[in-house]
Amino acid sequence: MGEESIMFLAPYTKWILLAVAVLYLTYIFVWKKESFKSAGVVAISAVMTALVAVITIAIRVPTPATSGYINIGDTMVMLSGVLFGPLVGAFAGGFGSALADALGGYPHWAPFTLIIKGVEGWIVGYLVSKRFDFTVVLIATILGGFLMVSGYFFVGVYLYGFGAALTEVPGNTLQAVSGIIVGGGAGYLIKRLYPQIESFIKA
Repeated sequence: MGEESIMFLAPYTKWILLAVAVLYLTYIFVWKKESFKSAGVVAISAVMTALVAVITIAIRVPTPATSGYINIGDTMVMLSGVLFGPLVGAFAGGFGSALADALGGYPHWAPFTLIIKGVEGWIVGYLVSKRFDFTVVLIATILGGFLMVSGYFFVGVYLYGFGAALTEVPGNTLQAVSGIIVGGGAGYLIKRLYPQIESFIKA
């Protein structure tokens, strides 16, 4: 396949992200208005999305074999899920990471990142929202990290071949570990010390 096979996605990245943002706001204000403090969810989502994007862009190590890069954005993806649940975790994780791809010169990766990091943030947030303790946070972040590494590996195999995709596994695993330790650890401590933090988004 190769980079040229997915470069056609690059011009449409901004429209894909815009559509996702509109759908997200519609979901909050129309379909789930009864369940959430709508303004609170939007505000927290915006803050966490910005943090994900900024931290993702801040430190980047290019991976030429797959025309991608290694980053530490998973720390904020997992933190979003642990603190604010699956909705904010999925949006901040997926949209924020995809935005970083789009702004940072990797727009062809943005649609894949949107899904992979969105799933990562959602699964972490969903599991922690069901039961909050150290073991669950650890399991949730490990699973989220595993899904992220697996997601990029399978996309990499499809686009660039097994060998090229394999070269990204160590770097992506390091991303996952940083997310587990920093994002999961910080999220657990913050939520344990300030359990009322969830009240920002719950009606």
